[in-house]
Amino acid sequence: MPAVRRRASGRIFELRDTSEKLISADSLLRGRRARDVSGQTARLAREFVARNEASLRELGATIATIYDGAAVSLRIQSTGTVGAVPLVSPTSGRIEYGLVIQPRFEWQGIGGMLSEMGWRVIPNPLSRPNLPESDRKIPPWVLATIVVFRIRALLQELERRFEMVHEDLGAPRGTVNWPQYIGNRVSRGRFLNVPCTFPDLRDDRSLKSAIKFALQKQLGSLSAQRPAGPHVVALLETCTSLLDRVRDVVPHEPSPVELDRWMRGSLKSASFIRGIQAVEWTAQDRGLAGLSDLQGLPWSMSMEAFFEAWTETVMVKVARKIGGVVKAGRQRATTAPLRWDPPFLGSQKSLVPDVMLERGDLTVIVDAKYKEHWEEMQDRRWAEQGEELRERHRADLLQVLAYANIASTPRIVVCLAYPCSNRTWQSLHERGRAFHRASLSSGDRRIDLLLTALPMGVKAVDVAEPLAREIAKR
Repeated sequence: MPAVRRRASGRIFELRDTSEKLISADSLLRGRRARDVSGQTARLAREFVARNEASLRELGATIATIYDGAAVSLRIQSTGTVGAVPLVSPTSGRIEYGLVIQPRFEWQGIGGMLSEMGWRVIPNPLSRPNLPESDRKIPPWVLATIVVFRIRALLQELERRFEMVHEDLGAPRGTVNWPQYIGNRVSRGRFLNVPCTFPDLRDDRSLKSAIKFALQKQLGSLSAQRPAGPHVVALLETCTSLLDRVRDVVPHEPSPVELDRWMRGSLKSASFIRGIQAVEWTAQDRGLAGLSDLQGLPWSMSMEAFFEAWTETVMVKVARKIGGVVKAGRQRATTAPLRWDPPFLGSQKSLVPDVMLERGDLTVIVDAKYKEHWEEMQDRRWAEQGEELRERHRADLLQVLAYANIASTPRIVVCLAYPCSNRTWQSLHERGRAFHRASLSSGDRRIDLLLTALPMGVKAVDVAEPLAREIAKR
């Protein structure tokens, strides 16, 4: 009989990015309870915080103990990073818990955006132990994305090595097996079939076989996730195109010995090692898009980087409507160095706007801010906003206006872009409040300041259309 796979008894704590959650410290209790339960939970809570602070930092989160006079709680605060990390139990010292931070804008919309922006940003695995159990709250294609794109990078850097090849050639090459040629080829009139042994530069066929095995397994697993949306279809297409590159080999599940040999091989580039890890994960059923009771991979993804990539995608669509060339800060293409005198006293070394669109007479500079306060600002007048929110917004304005000094064109548009839901975006357009505009002059130059929101989960071309019209206004 096949072995019955037992589920781990761990617990997954969940919250959304840029949010806070209180968890009762009673959830840490295991086994017999002491008479002084509050004292016992307080000790466990302190131990839990001490053991797991480093893991939470991987997701940009913080944890602290709170006592309200009646009970002890754990307060977890998240920032703009989503992902999953394992957490150590204060009672056993083993990994029995996990933390999952999800995007506050639903995965359904996030997945489509990842696909439309050409997977400029994808989740990043962490060097942490596995979570105690698979998490059902995160769409399974998320981990499959990590694996598929690591394998794609591996194929691009696939190690090529000389192999000794035995073939019949029309002319001698390398070492000729003369006895076989005379006794077997010449005697049969096959004068142009010269048996040769020679070194040839060929792909590592055993590794390609393992890659084909992993891709086929990912393809089958992703196929069950088609209803999740077009982003899964895009992943399936990527898998199919990669399989076409290894069509000349037979799929083979790699053994632990083979995986270890490749990891210790002569080619140890980061892409190669990460690719071998992805093949190993697939062989172990980790990071598959199908349901699995195996342990899950820890990972993270910066939503700030995600939103910057989405802003870049929207601006590429804007450029197609008004003309111009788009440069991205993530590629360091917008860097403007700061020259300090003397140099060793300098703090910040450069200005790096998120996105720039350059045309002969116009420069558009966009600073993408993955912050939650745009929607708050729409609910109340400026005078009614809290002082902390107003200070954060003033800092954003000063930063984007500083970027205006980078450009030298007659007209400059600097834009602060915040994320919002599709519903909020539609409401803003219906009320004529999708854009807030101000202008100032600096010598012969005109600087326009735009404040706007870019919706999450909406087609980039639909977002670009009104933004292009607003930029084109004079």
